[in-house]
Order: sequence, then C-alpha cells, then structure tokens
Amino acid sequence: MPMQVNFSKAQDITKDRLRADRKPLLEAQDILFMKAQEAGSDTSAIVTEKQRLRDITNQVDSMTTTDELKAAKVEA
Repeated sequence: MPMQVNFSKAQDITKDRLRADRKPLLEAQDILFMKAQEAGSDTSAIVTEKQRLRDITNQVDSMTTTDELKAAKVEA
C-alpha cells in the first residue's frame, strides 16, 4: 500500500523550512538597511529584497505536487 502524504502538512513543513532559510537573509538585509539609513543612502532595493523574502512562503499555496514543495527555495 503506497504511503499517503498529507499535502497540507507538507505545505506547512515547506513554509517552515523557507522561513528558517530566509531568517539570516532578512537579518542581513536589516543590517544593510540600518547602514544605508545612517549614510543617507537609497534603501529602495533593500526594501524590495526584504519584501521578496517575506513573500517567499506565498508560492507554497499554489504548489500542487510534493516535487514542487521539495524544490522551493529562498534564493531568486
């Protein structure tokens, strides 16, 4: 009998993995943002990257196979 996969649970696990993977990247962007603010530099690219990282888990909701879930990654 083939093993049944709880796809909803697999999506949750994938989201948790992506959150863990993006955490150090978001922290690095936070530091870059603070440095840019202190220097009076443009922060728009940093803000865009931080939003991309925050939105990274949204892709999981539209995935329909476990292979897609396994392939999901934080890097662009």
